[in-house]
Amino acid sequence: MQEIVIYSKDYCPYCHRAIALLDIKGASYKVIDVTHDKEREQEMRQRTGRTSVPQIFIGEKAIGGCDDLFALDEQGKLDPLLLQLSA
Repeated sequence: MQEIVIYSKDYCPYCHRAIALLDIKGASYKVIDVTHDKEREQEMRQRTGRTSVPQIFIGEKAIGGCDDLFALDEQGKLDPLLLQLSA
């Protein structure tokens, strides 16, 4: 089953903002907190090539960070991606 995965740190305001948008959308997601988990942070870096959080995946599609998620929403492209997960 495809899912939404968010690599996050507990003190990151952009992570909280991205999660809030997904909550508004009613989306289910899995948060992987890399605040004190170097192994999971390394996993995130290998998967994305990036070091910043959040890093968001919808299914296997790497979305990017908070700004990328909001840009998708503003372009009307986020809802169709979320609908694909529930299909």
